[in-house]
Amino acid sequence: MVSGGTYGTEDIVHGAGYGRAILILLVTPLLWSLPTAFMIGELSSALPFEGGYYAWVRRAMGNFWGFQEAWLSLVASIFDMAIYPTLFVAYLTRMFPWFQEGNRGWWVALAVVVACALLNVAGVKVVSLTSLWLFLALSAPFVAVVVLAPFKFGALANAVTKPTTSNVDILGGLLICMWNYMGWDNASTIATEVERPQRTYPRAMLVAVCIVALSYVLPFAAMWSTGLKPTAWETGSWADIAGLLGGPLLRIGVVLGGIISAFGMFNALVMSYSRLPLAMAQDGMLPAVFGKLHKKSRAPWVAIIALAMGWAMCLGLGFARLVTIDILLYGASLLLEFMALAVLRFREPELPRPFKVPGGLFGAIAIGIPPVLLLAFSVIRSEHESILGMSSFAFGMILIAAGFVAYFVNHVLKPAGWTAPSRQKPQPAS
Repeated sequence: MVSGGTYGTEDIVHGAGYGRAILILLVTPLLWSLPTAFMIGELSSALPFEGGYYAWVRRAMGNFWGFQEAWLSLVASIFDMAIYPTLFVAYLTRMFPWFQEGNRGWWVALAVVVACALLNVAGVKVVSLTSLWLFLALSAPFVAVVVLAPFKFGALANAVTKPTTSNVDILGGLLICMWNYMGWDNASTIATEVERPQRTYPRAMLVAVCIVALSYVLPFAAMWSTGLKPTAWETGSWADIAGLLGGPLLRIGVVLGGIISAFGMFNALVMSYSRLPLAMAQDGMLPAVFGKLHKKSRAPWVAIIALAMGWAMCLGLGFARLVTIDILLYGASLLLEFMALAVLRFREPELPRPFKVPGGLFGAIAIGIPPVLLLAFSVIRSEHESILGMSSFAFGMILIAAGFVAYFVNHVLKPAGWTAPSRQKPQPAS
């Protein structure tokens, strides 16, 4: 699964309508996901370093931009991770509206953050979302939607649904679509592990994109045939809509799938995101305390606790606002990665690359153009969202500028520069 899977896609239809939503879901992975997967596939195969992204940018463009990549990735991850507990609550309240009252939903989201942080610090293994059986189980309710919808052809045109509070427009729907197609970097790290990667990897990515796109498009296309109005959709409404089709059992299935998906994705990403401050601490970019590992589990417990505090602070921002700021910051870090790809092609043409983006230097530059153009929409949309009394764009620019300040503070505190990464670093839990 990438990002939220089919869960969390509802606002795309609310903002764009059925036809345009389906078009967006079909085109976005070609312009957004595949270029990103190819770029990270080449860099990860050529430079398989702990810390990944910032190590590539640091090697290509020096310490300053390497630090900015690390900073942007770290800050973006805080907003990204807050999305999953928000989705957990969105689906939970569809079955138990009691949690919508007061701050109860916030406390539930906080409980998800605390529980997953403790599980990861303790080294407790939870079923991985890479499990084929779990993927099939979470997808089963949407298979039922696709099967049952033709029997309700045009029957839901006048259906009475729960009033929505969503104010997502077509740009907001596009950003949510982009978020739902994030996560391809996880697959791209295996580019060196497949036979004939130059041929096999692109084909595998194309097949994967088609499968994911179909898992998004088919349920929406099926619901379009029922005549249900686009305004009935908002985050979490898959549960109510499934109830209209298949009754209480299908509704319960979607709710359970939504909360399991959100909890599982969050829990799986805790250890992944905690590796970045760990690697930064080992390289002297953050205080050494962030590199402390738990004696038994080998988990970077200080990094996990610090990140969990950041995730908790963002829980009240709401799904659409979190996605907007996440895409803005993630996009800035992605831009640096595409620049690193081109710079390394120019400066280190002889660097061994088991997988290469086709097209030579021109291909390495051109592949970054479509994602950058899509990111322009995040800038436009962020000017219409507000955080702390300012636009999300202004808030994002402050966070980006803070990275410049943090670098120079780091430089003042460490005038001798960063220590070179040691060859034998303490290994965290896998």
